Amino acid sequence: MKHVRELLLQTTGPYLVSVVILVLLRSTGLAQTVDLLLYDLITAQRPSPSGRDTPITLVGIEESDIERFGWPIDDALFCQAFDRLNAGGANVIGLDIYRDKGVGAQQQCLRDRFQDEPTLVSIFNVASGIGPVPGTPIERQSYNDLSLDADGVLRRDLVHVTGQDEATVSFPMRVMEVATGDRRLRDAMDAGTHQDAWLSADGGGYHNEIDAGLGLQRLLRFREPWSYRFYPLAKLLDGDVPSEAIRDQIVLIGSTAPSLRDLFNIPHTRFRQSEELFQVSGVEIHANRVATLLDHHNGTLNTGWIMPGWGNLILILLCMASGTLLGEKVPSLKRSVLVVMALSAGVAGGLTCLLWQHIWVGIAMPTFGLLSMGGGAWLRRGAVSQQHSQQIKQLLGQTTSPAVAQQLWDQRDELLTDGRFEGRQLPVTVLFTDTANFTSVSEGMTPRALMDWLNRGMEVCVPAVTKRGGMVNKFTGDGMLAVFGVPLEQNSQAEAQAAIEAAIEIKAGLEQLNKDLLQDQKPKMKIRMGIHSGEALVGSMGSAERIEYAVIGDSVNCASRLESLDKQRHEGLLRVLLSSTTLDLLDPTFKSRLDLEYWGPVQVKGRKEPLEVSELKMDNAPEAAEANQP
Repeated sequence: MKHVRELLLQTTGPYLVSVVILVLLRSTGLAQTVDLLLYDLITAQRPSPSGRDTPITLVGIEESDIERFGWPIDDALFCQAFDRLNAGGANVIGLDIYRDKGVGAQQQCLRDRFQDEPTLVSIFNVASGIGPVPGTPIERQSYNDLSLDADGVLRRDLVHVTGQDEATVSFPMRVMEVATGDRRLRDAMDAGTHQDAWLSADGGGYHNEIDAGLGLQRLLRFREPWSYRFYPLAKLLDGDVPSEAIRDQIVLIGSTAPSLRDLFNIPHTRFRQSEELFQVSGVEIHANRVATLLDHHNGTLNTGWIMPGWGNLILILLCMASGTLLGEKVPSLKRSVLVVMALSAGVAGGLTCLLWQHIWVGIAMPTFGLLSMGGGAWLRRGAVSQQHSQQIKQLLGQTTSPAVAQQLWDQRDELLTDGRFEGRQLPVTVLFTDTANFTSVSEGMTPRALMDWLNRGMEVCVPAVTKRGGMVNKFTGDGMLAVFGVPLEQNSQAEAQAAIEAAIEIKAGLEQLNKDLLQDQKPKMKIRMGIHSGEALVGSMGSAERIEYAVIGDSVNCASRLESLDKQRHEGLLRVLLSSTTLDLLDPTFKSRLDLEYWGPVQVKGRKEPLEVSELKMDNAPEAAEANQP
């Protein structure tokens, strides 16, 4: 059960962390911040048409107007302004100044103008409870409420609120309708038949920012800031505004003086460097809104498109799946990182290019989804790789050469299944050793001294095997079982030669060891060795509590039988018996250098067919081994 929990945690843990990171990015608003930052950057850098290309003229109340006329502006001055504009042939006049309460002695003149002049449009504010100019007919009333994002930037246009009374129409919509005499656009919106790039709760780069109950909203379209024809109120009253700036024009009057605080941060704000904060007046914002409606009315507006929330969700899930797939399936971890990073950059770049074309799809969450899930896959693979490394060490101990260990590591995914080596039939060469006269030697030594004596012998035998790619599979008390050709299949000829070269090196090592043992007044060490080549079943054997790499088969049995054959027939420090199967695998040149004594066919226990056995004599063997060293 513990193993299952660990496996489950290892498999799902990294992905759970990745999902938590994505949830936090979204819930904390960080992902939306990134999306809005990119939107602002594109909006600021994308070329915008000039306001001078529109039939809109702005009349602003500047700081100089306040110094000259005072604040609030007297109603009589506005009456004079309206008279000049109407006399000049203005198409429509929108007053973006609250006048639910009159100012000055001639308040009635202003009310009369709004009641009688069909060109005048008054504003009210729903949120603040401010009414229009008293007496204004409902067909020329309008609200000027704006929708600010949480970061204080004005990006959205509240175009229309359906299901309201006749007076509740947005200021730009009312101005456009009075100017064109056409209300079909609003009627289509009320009927739900007008298709546009409407914002929804999770549309585009917004995450639950949009309240659908506020009405139909879309992204503001900006003309080049401060590019509209603009004149201070004083110039209009002094008669200094050119007639072409009035005739057949939509004239919007509003406050532009910084002290009146009718200024807004827009997407351009953070990307325009100036001594003063880059802000746009409310009356220019309304001019942009009117210009967009006019473009729509004239059929020249590229409405663009905004990915709805469900579309963003599907894209995020696809990117998460792609990140997982690429993180898991690309064989090389380094290449996987490069592929995921490149794809993430491609997704972010492609979606940014779409945004340039007024197609807004959430960018941050799909990109983060790719990277996060890819990172989860990398963490999982890293954990599995670490586990595989530990498993390989556990399964094989320190009995393989560094070269073989590296091969095992490179091919771990092919070799290991559920932490085990799969069973395989491999051609191997088995080298089996045993210490001669061990029983009599052990009787004269303490356990500690005996163990030290045996280990000194293993220090001679083990390196001779492992340096040639062999594996010491197990220690058999006073001997060892070594195998060449596992766990990775190699060249059978090379395996057989490596086993014989290991035997030759062991003989040389024994000679030096026995000199040292003689000096230390320790018993002489003599070893018997059997070498045989053939097929063997190899793989992991055991339970979750204990597991080892097993080598099973006739080849192992034969090597063991050769080692124990006729124990009394033993000359020198090392006796090596070889089967003809091993000798037949050797390169003829190498074989010709060996000094072999033929023992003939030998019937070994547990085998029907006899073995052709030869003893490797060691007089000329070192020279043969040296000549064939790689």
